[in-house]
Amino acid sequence: MTIDLPDLAAVEGLGARIAARLRPGDVVALSGDLGAGKTTLARAVIAALGHPGEVPSPTFTIVESYDALDPPLVHADFYRLGRPSEAAELGLDDYREGAALLAEWPEKAGGFAHEPACLSITLEIADHGRKAVVEGGASWQSRMP
Repeated sequence: MTIDLPDLAAVEGLGARIAARLRPGDVVALSGDLGAGKTTLARAVIAALGHPGEVPSPTFTIVESYDALDPPLVHADFYRLGRPSEAAELGLDDYREGAALLAEWPEKAGGFAHEPACLSITLEIADHGRKAVVEGGASWQSRMP
């Protein structure tokens, strides 16, 4: 499914729809070129889950945890990984215990599309704004945003 995102309000709306359907164990994998809007969408999801403050990009820390949200959320940005095996060194399984994962640049961590609880979103720059190509794993089929 393709969703047009002509402005920031549309991105925030998509983020709110994702947040409303998010469950522990889910993965939201955000792909796309630099500047396509991955971090903007991630921030919209986190804000819609109720985080009151600023949402830093995890580009340098790689992983940020939001334990007080419902569901708890781990926001990871794998851009700086040199190879997928480095993702195992991050201890993501420990972070993900009972939490959802919001993953930017998932392909650099080996990808998550094989997981049934993965919602894959590819963001692209379009003529006027952005567009999102959304594909859901088996557990997302009835919850698509």
